[in-house]
Amino acid sequence: MSSESRKPGKRKRAALARAGRRPRKPRFAPAARATVATDELVQSRAEAEAAIADARKAHERLRQAIDILPQGIVFLDSEGRYVLWNRKYAEIYNKTADLFAEGARLEDTLRIGVARGDYPEAAGHEDEWIAERLQKLYQPAERHEQKLSDGRVILIEERLTDDGGVVGLRVDITELKQREASFRLLFDGNPVPMIVCALDDERILGVNDAAVAHYGYSRAEFEKLTIRSLQAFESEPPWTTSPTGEEQAARTWKHVKADGALIDLAVYSRELSYAERPAVLLALMDITERKRAEARLAFMAQHDGLTGLPNRNLLRQQMDDMLAHTRRSSDKVAVLMLGLDNFKAVNDTLGHGVGDKLLRGVSKRLRSTLREEDALARLNSDEFAIVQSGLTRPEDAVMMAKRLLEAIADPYLLDGHSVVIGASIGIAMAPGDGDESEKLLKNADMALSRAKADARGTFAFFEAALDARAQSRRKIEVELRDAIQNDVLRPYYQPLIDLSSGRITGFEALVRWPHPERGMVSPAEFIPVAEETGLINPLGGLMLRRACLDAATWPDDVRVAVNLSPLQFRGGSLLAMVTDALKQSGLPPRRLELEITETLLLEKSAQVLATLHALRALGVRISMDDFGTGYSSLSYLRSFPFDKIKIDQSFVRDLGANREAQAIIRSIVSLGKGLGVTITAEGVETEAELSCLRAEGCHEGQGYLFSKARPNAEIVGLLQAQRGIDGDAALVA
Repeated sequence: MSSESRKPGKRKRAALARAGRRPRKPRFAPAARATVATDELVQSRAEAEAAIADARKAHERLRQAIDILPQGIVFLDSEGRYVLWNRKYAEIYNKTADLFAEGARLEDTLRIGVARGDYPEAAGHEDEWIAERLQKLYQPAERHEQKLSDGRVILIEERLTDDGGVVGLRVDITELKQREASFRLLFDGNPVPMIVCALDDERILGVNDAAVAHYGYSRAEFEKLTIRSLQAFESEPPWTTSPTGEEQAARTWKHVKADGALIDLAVYSRELSYAERPAVLLALMDITERKRAEARLAFMAQHDGLTGLPNRNLLRQQMDDMLAHTRRSSDKVAVLMLGLDNFKAVNDTLGHGVGDKLLRGVSKRLRSTLREEDALARLNSDEFAIVQSGLTRPEDAVMMAKRLLEAIADPYLLDGHSVVIGASIGIAMAPGDGDESEKLLKNADMALSRAKADARGTFAFFEAALDARAQSRRKIEVELRDAIQNDVLRPYYQPLIDLSSGRITGFEALVRWPHPERGMVSPAEFIPVAEETGLINPLGGLMLRRACLDAATWPDDVRVAVNLSPLQFRGGSLLAMVTDALKQSGLPPRRLELEITETLLLEKSAQVLATLHALRALGVRISMDDFGTGYSSLSYLRSFPFDKIKIDQSFVRDLGANREAQAIIRSIVSLGKGLGVTITAEGVETEAELSCLRAEGCHEGQGYLFSKARPNAEIVGLLQAQRGIDGDAALVA
């Protein structure tokens, strides 16, 4: 019977066996049974070979799968023999990879590797190291690190399989360890305090040396704290309050040190992994001193450095608040501008140290006299401002002004000196005198100027007329500045007459301002403004240059006189200005006279006298103008050798009928003759005055009797007439 015919019988028996019934024995011969056994053996072998082939394919697929993994993988049997490993594992242990073979024991490769020096940590205690390594292999617990001879660090993690074998994972963490080392170096050695906190429970995981030194906690104490334990007021940790590092850095945090001191910090944060935990690194920049410095600068920006009182900026803010409240009520606000009288004399006689102490003493007395809600500020060297709200009538301001003046008047004992100082006060009331802080301060300042001008040691209220005068003065200043820049000002010349011969000896240059709308503006209006604003220097320079240029066209025996303001001597450039004017015009120095007043010599300045001597050394003549008005002293005539003395017109007026004036003129003329200087009388307007001056022997005269001040074009005509027969007649106005 063929094998095909036997197969149905076989399937039948198998079916009966599955049904739980015993098949009946076939009625075959022994030869047939042998054939069946042979077939079954062949089939079993084929099935086994197929299974082996499948296993080999699965093994190869497993190898290919683990070869593409970035980690090293190794499989060991229960006896520690190699079963399977991937390419990365062989790369990691490249020095002993030649020993890897199926069935080889890991312990043997370890011993050979230790003998080769592949594991530097085993040096000196090789057996102990191997025993410890095998214990970790067969009793795996936590991951551990292994250092190789080439410096690489390998992270090892191993697990037991169900059949007693081992599967191991190897990760090259060399770069990670290098980064950790760099981080540790930057962290531990950084001068900036740094703290690492856990993200989950906010506990402090680590601190650097700078944090230990700065906060005063030990490392052990730090590790018992959370970041909130250090925060003084904030309830949230710094890494949760702002989405960006810029915003976090911009915010100031307050921390508490171990000794309880508060510090200001700018906190920078960055998330990282620390000891295998999600964490955040905090860099803590102590800005306590910077904040204090900023606070000091902010205070200095709004306060006077000497007295600690508010300055003008802060006062204006305080006034704005008071005025805003007043607008909602019927109350008034009083602004009192207080200026110390003759404070400069204290500085000059006792020194600035005493002057500073006096200012501090005044500020204390003012503060003690005022209510808590009143505002007090120092505006400049010797001026204070007081602002009081809640007033119902001007008399309230008067009472306060009197109290302030009385408080200041008591003597001050400073460095052994008893110092007495007075004060004047200007008062402006809101809303009547203005409802804005700057306007009220300006009006109070104008009232102060009036109080000082009228009678020092008292007070004065602002009046609208004061503002009108101030506006007029400001307009003159603006227009005068423009006139100087556009060369509008002109010198007019008034002749100086030799009283014995009646001839013109020279001219005094007098500045004139032809205004397009107001006509000729009086010098009495704009010269004081020029001196107050500093415009006197460019104005004086302009007049000097023009006078020299004009005089250079006159006959050689005619001089020109130019007035100098004391302020022109303070700039230090007067000598150069005179030298340049003479050089540019070609005028000989002997034909230039410079007139000064007695007030210049009051300063008793070495610089002033040096400048006068230098001018005279050039050949320029020096005259004392307005002699006898207020500060006359013979010591002035001895301090400098003047070429001319000009008698003020107040002594010449009505000279013929005034015996006292005649006596004064006689004395001055006699003095001049004794000193060898020319005496010139100003303001000669009548024949009687002229006769008296001639009788007393006065050398020169000047005034409307001879001529008013004329432009240069008319001066040429006067000089031409002098050459003629009727020259004397031409000199009469």
